Amino acid sequence: MKRLMSLILFLVVLVSACTPTTVDLPTVTVPASTATLPGPQINTTRTPDVKQSAQTYLNLWAEEDYEGMYAMLSRLSQDAFLKEDFIKRYQNTTNALTLIELTGEVTSALTNPRDAQVGYTVNFETALVGTISRSMVMNLTMEDNLWKVQWEEGMILPELKGGNYLSMDISAPARGNIYDKDGNALVAQSEIVALGITPGGIGDEQHGALVSYLSELTGLNADYIRSKYEYAGPDWYIPIGETARSNVDRYYSTLSTLGGLNMNYYTSRYYFNGGVAAHITGYVQSIFPEELDEYKRMGYRGDEKVGRTGLEAWGEEELIGKKGASLYVVRPDGTIETRIGYSDSQLSQSIYTTIEQDFQAEVELAINGFRGAIVVLERDTGRVLAMASSPTYDPNLFDPNNFNSGWMLADMLNPNENRLLNRAAQSAYPLGSVFKIITMAAALETDTFEADDVYYCGHTFTDLEGLTLYDWTYEKELPPSGDLTLSEGLMRSCNPWFYHIGLTMYRRGLTNSLAEMARDFGLGSPTGIDQIQEVSGNIPDTVTEGDSVQLAIGQASMLVTPLQVATFIAAVGNGGTLYQPQLVEKIAPANGDPTYEFEPIETGTLPVSEENLAIIQAAMRSVVANARGTARNPMLGLQIPIYGKTGTAQNPPLRPHAWFAGYTDLGNPDRPDIAVVVLAENAGEGSEIAAPIFRRVIELYFYGRPSRIYPWESSFYVTRTPTSLYTNTPVPEQTEETPEP
Repeated sequence: MKRLMSLILFLVVLVSACTPTTVDLPTVTVPASTATLPGPQINTTRTPDVKQSAQTYLNLWAEEDYEGMYAMLSRLSQDAFLKEDFIKRYQNTTNALTLIELTGEVTSALTNPRDAQVGYTVNFETALVGTISRSMVMNLTMEDNLWKVQWEEGMILPELKGGNYLSMDISAPARGNIYDKDGNALVAQSEIVALGITPGGIGDEQHGALVSYLSELTGLNADYIRSKYEYAGPDWYIPIGETARSNVDRYYSTLSTLGGLNMNYYTSRYYFNGGVAAHITGYVQSIFPEELDEYKRMGYRGDEKVGRTGLEAWGEEELIGKKGASLYVVRPDGTIETRIGYSDSQLSQSIYTTIEQDFQAEVELAINGFRGAIVVLERDTGRVLAMASSPTYDPNLFDPNNFNSGWMLADMLNPNENRLLNRAAQSAYPLGSVFKIITMAAALETDTFEADDVYYCGHTFTDLEGLTLYDWTYEKELPPSGDLTLSEGLMRSCNPWFYHIGLTMYRRGLTNSLAEMARDFGLGSPTGIDQIQEVSGNIPDTVTEGDSVQLAIGQASMLVTPLQVATFIAAVGNGGTLYQPQLVEKIAPANGDPTYEFEPIETGTLPVSEENLAIIQAAMRSVVANARGTARNPMLGLQIPIYGKTGTAQNPPLRPHAWFAGYTDLGNPDRPDIAVVVLAENAGEGSEIAAPIFRRVIELYFYGRPSRIYPWESSFYVTRTPTSLYTNTPVPEQTEETPEP
C-alpha cells in the first residue's frame, strides 16, 4: 500500500512540474480499504470476462438480435461476412428449424492475453422435430479491450460448415372437418361445383326447369335467381352459387341438357349449403406473403390454408393435426448430407359443434332480410344451439379456385353491408326495454320498491325539472296504462314507471345500483366464449339523475351484445345461474376417443333472491300471457310457455332497434328449454318485428317447422314483394316510431 501511494504522489509531482495549467487526472480502481483515501486516483481498465462476453452473444442469439450479434464480431469476421449475409444465414436456419425457443449456455473457457476459446451448448426447441442440442466452440479475440467473436458458420450448427444449410421436409395430414352436434358436415374437403348462367344459352322452354334445379341445388329463392339474370345481356356470366358435386351427379342427366347452365368443378374445403353457420365456423385463407416466415416458424410449409375467424381459427391446432417432418442438412450443391431430426405425423381432429345444422339454417332464414342477430342457448347449460347474424356471407368465395369468387367476392365484402361482422357477439346496441328486467331486479333487491307497489302510468313523466319524457302509448295514440303494480309495469313496459324507479334510486343515494346490477347480470363484459370473437359492450356509471332515468329503460350510452342478453335471460329462466356460452360439443380424431367434451361452465349467479326472481319470472310470463301484455298478440295460440320481454331501443336519427328476449319452460327432457334473443337493427318496434321472429324460432325448435307466417310474408319465406336477396324477410313498411314498447 505504501508503494502504491508513493507512485501516486510521484505522478502528481511529475504532472505538476511539466504542465503549467490544471488538468483532470485519470482515476484508478483501488481496493475498498483505500477507496476513501484523499488525493487523485488512476484509472486502470480491467480485462473483460470472456465468459460474460460469450454469454452476451448467446443471449442476443436467443433474442434473435442478429444486428447486435454482428456488432460483436471481430473486424476480420466482419470483413469476411457482410452483415446482410450474416443475418440472412441465421434467419434461414431459424425458419428451417421451425424454432420456438433457443437457450445457450457457456460451459468452459480457455483464455490467453489476446485470444480465448469458449465452449458452449445450445438447445433448439423446434415446432416439428423436438429439441436439438449441440455443443460447440467459440473463438474470441481482444480488440479495443473488448472480446470479439471470430465467427464461422459452424457456430450455428457444426453441420453447417462449408456452406451447408438446413431443409425441413414436412408432411401434413388432411385438415379436420367441422360438424354439427349430430355429425352432419358443416365444413369438409369435397368436390364442388360452381354454378352460373349465361342467359343467351337458355332455351325458350327451359327457364322454369333451370331456375327450379338451381334453387334446389343452392337453396336460393327462385324469384331471386330469376331476378339475377332477368335484365342481363345474353353473353353475360351470372354467378349463382356452389353445391357439392354429389348433388350435381344426382341430377346430371337433366342438368346436362339445360342450355345456359355453367358448371365449373373444383376441389377444396367446402362450406356446405352456401356457408350455413358461417359466423360460427369462420373461414380459411391461404397464407399471405407477409405472414410466410411467421407460419414457417410454426411448422407450416406455406402452401396450406389457415383459419382466419370462428372455429377455423380457434381450433387451428386441432384441425391441422401434427405434421410429420424430417430435418436434413443439405450441401451447397443441393444433395442431402444427413438427417438430424425426425417426427411422425398425427391425424388431425374434427370439431363437433353444439348447433343443429337444419335448425341453424332455418334460424338464419328467420332473420334474413334484416340486419340483426338471433342467439339460441340451451337454457340450463349454456350450449349455443343456433347463432345467426344477418346479412351472412359465403365462406366458399374466399377460395380463388371457385370460379364464382372473381365475380361475387367484391360484392360480399361491400363495407356498407359488413357481412363478415358477427352481430350476435361483435356488435353492441342499446338494449331498450329488455333492460327493465334488470331495473326491476335492482328495485326489488335494494328494497326501493315491492312488486305490489302502484304507480300511475300516464303519457308523460315530468319529475325531472325542465324535461318531459313520454310513454310509448303517447306515440301510438293509445290511452295511458293507468295505475300499475311494479309487475304490471314490466308487463305493460311502462316507461314512466321505470323512469320513476331510476330517479327514486338515484335520489336515495343508490346512484350506481342500476349499473352494478347490470354488470352482475353479465353486461358490459365478455361472456367468456372464446371460440368466436366478442366485444365487451358498455355499462356506464350514472353520474346524474338524467343518466339514471335513461339507464332504467335501457338507453343512455349503454351497449350490449345479443349474446350477453341471451346469457342473462337464460339465467333468469334457470333459477339464477350464469353459464358461459359454448359452441363446441366435442373434439375428436376420426377413429378415437374425444380429447375434449362439453361441460357446463358456471360463471356466476344473479344477485337476486329466489323470491324476487320468481316475481320477475311471473312478470315476464304476463308479457306474453296477459291480455294487456306487449307480446300477447305475437304469441297468441303458441302452446309453449314463454317468458319474455319486448324492447324498442331508440337510435336517432335512424329507426329504433327491435328486441325480443325470452325463454321457454316446457320441461321436455327430449327437447331442453331454451333462451332466445332476437335483434333487428333499425327495424322498428320489438313487439311488431322481433316478437314474430322470436315466435318462429320457438316453432322451428319445438315443432320443426313454422306454423304462422310473418305479417310481411305472403307465404313462408316469400315476402309480399319479392326481393333480390335469398329467401328474404324484408324490413316492413315504415311504422310510427315509439319510445319503448
